[in-house]
Amino acid sequence: MPKIDVMNYSIYYEIYGNEEGEPLVILNGLMMSTASWTPFIDVFSKYKLVLLDLIDQGQSTKAVGEEYTQERQADMLKEFFQKLNLNKVNLVGISYGGEVAMEFAIKYQDMIRALVLANTTSRTNAFMQDMGKGWEYATSTYDAAAFFKISVLPVYSVKFYEDNLEWMRAREQMFNKTLTPEWYDGVKRLIRSAEHLNVTDKIDIINVPTLLIGADEDTITPLAYQREIQSKIKNSQMVIIRGSGHGSMYERPYEFAGSIIGFLETYDKKITIK
Repeated sequence: MPKIDVMNYSIYYEIYGNEEGEPLVILNGLMMSTASWTPFIDVFSKYKLVLLDLIDQGQSTKAVGEEYTQERQADMLKEFFQKLNLNKVNLVGISYGGEVAMEFAIKYQDMIRALVLANTTSRTNAFMQDMGKGWEYATSTYDAAAFFKISVLPVYSVKFYEDNLEWMRAREQMFNKTLTPEWYDGVKRLIRSAEHLNVTDKIDIINVPTLLIGADEDTITPLAYQREIQSKIKNSQMVIIRGSGHGSMYERPYEFAGSIIGFLETYDKKITIK
């Protein structure tokens, strides 16, 4: 799959689905990559599905020795869209990707058809800053077991974890075999890039159709965070996925994907109840 030069970084991306369809771009969560979306490729096949790794994610450039902000990620996203001739996109951002998506929408909403923000926040409050410091410590150990238990375990609801112990153990072993010091250092930079996020007082200028997706057992970005965003973005809608933690795309994949598709298919339709 191809890479493209954006602001002197090499950005990895994959394109699937209907080449003539509306572009559907998905921005990863902090520790995710394009590979994280493999189970959803067929589900979103009606669209021109564009997956990409932001800097320090997946197969994109590792910004060794550099610091950056999520606003810079958004500026890079604009150039990425321009180079691929993606003039109007449906933009989906998950967690960290949702934060970048809001930064993008504040500056470049004329490039967005519709916006979906899942399990995300518009500001990094003291709770999230301290959680981030814990995650930074976990990355500094370069120890898969420590990182998994400190940073990954809280992503899921208790029931999902208990019901999928074998899958969880396998993921921990996969981390141990595949994650490199460069990967951990990249995650550390991503965490720092979000440390001072606060766009709560800016997002009220967003005026594109917007869907918020929250999960009622999300302890990383609780429902109150999505409700705050919804209160700021005019005419936005919200879906709450029950019985799920922060990783709602894995815990409740049908509800997650169905919410996105349903929104994209109906946001510009008029439904009259008589």
